[in-house]
Amino acid sequence: MQKKIFSRMGDGERVTLSAGEIKEDIQAATVDAARRAEIPELNAEEMDQLFEIIAEPARAVSVNSGQEVIVTDDGCSMSFYSGQDGGGVGVSMSRLQAILTYERALAADTTSMGHSDYSFKPVKPIINFEMNEYYTASMMTTAPFLYGAQPNMGLYFQPDGPHENPADLLPRGKIKEAREVQEAAAQQLREDLIFVGKKLNSIGCEGLNLDTSGSAGDADFWAALMAISDLKETAPNMPVIMGGSSEFVLGMHGEVEFNGRRLAGMYPHEQAEMAEAAGASIYGVAIGTSTNQSVAWNIARAATFVKEAVTAVNIPVHVNVGMGVGGVPMMEAPSIDSVTRASKSLVQIGKADGL
Repeated sequence: MQKKIFSRMGDGERVTLSAGEIKEDIQAATVDAARRAEIPELNAEEMDQLFEIIAEPARAVSVNSGQEVIVTDDGCSMSFYSGQDGGGVGVSMSRLQAILTYERALAADTTSMGHSDYSFKPVKPIINFEMNEYYTASMMTTAPFLYGAQPNMGLYFQPDGPHENPADLLPRGKIKEAREVQEAAAQQLREDLIFVGKKLNSIGCEGLNLDTSGSAGDADFWAALMAISDLKETAPNMPVIMGGSSEFVLGMHGEVEFNGRRLAGMYPHEQAEMAEAAGASIYGVAIGTSTNQSVAWNIARAATFVKEAVTAVNIPVHVNVGMGVGGVPMMEAPSIDSVTRASKSLVQIGKADGL
């Protein structure tokens, strides 16, 4: 009887698989990623190395000594005071206390703060309060301290925003009108991102994180790229992290371009190239997890995309790892066995600069 290896599925289910099944999943996943993005597959040595990481009997694994990377975050300190339904622990503490605890007790490489909604649109009307909070916390922190939020162009459409919702227009065949409202919303989003970025830069922001760029499609991605380009002219010394939202840019508009290239359908290596061209300091690739595939399959697929993205650009690539991205199972509190295997694989095989 063939030896079984404890592993998980993409939804977190605990399963046992044979060595042959894991190797087959790794092979199938790298072929799938390579075919979709027209990039090289993992080679035989890399697939063997990935199998060894997946099959390692320890509950948690780690990178080899000397291969440690920096970890950036998108509001991890919120986990202390947010509710359990959002992956938090619900401790009664302030935002400042959470930031300091995350930095000092958990020895975080970087820390951050953001509005509880974690989108830039609701930050704009309360920017003076956020500037004051950021400045106070920055005087008490030592690690790089970022301000993060999502561009989240969806908030600019009705019923939350002023523009007609393209999701209502597209089913009625109003393609031209849907594109026009996306362009208008993207321009407004761009202006808001610049406004907030300039205000934070004025009080010494150590880094701005545009998290989950492109969540509303290619026009959303365009707005983030344009905002970064504009901010680099007025705030050249403020680092800007741009994080993606999916392994390819959704073509909700379909014709939006940046630097003469259409954004719709871009895979991680192409997204990273656009981020670098815009002036981003770091790009965070996001590869979705398939819940009905094994963790081995998901990690192999993510590593294939990441390896090409790292090769394509000169800026650091930090992989989004957690809760349904980067090979990690889709669950609020992913298991440490899956998270550490994904992290080790993306660093040692994908050559990620950070997580």
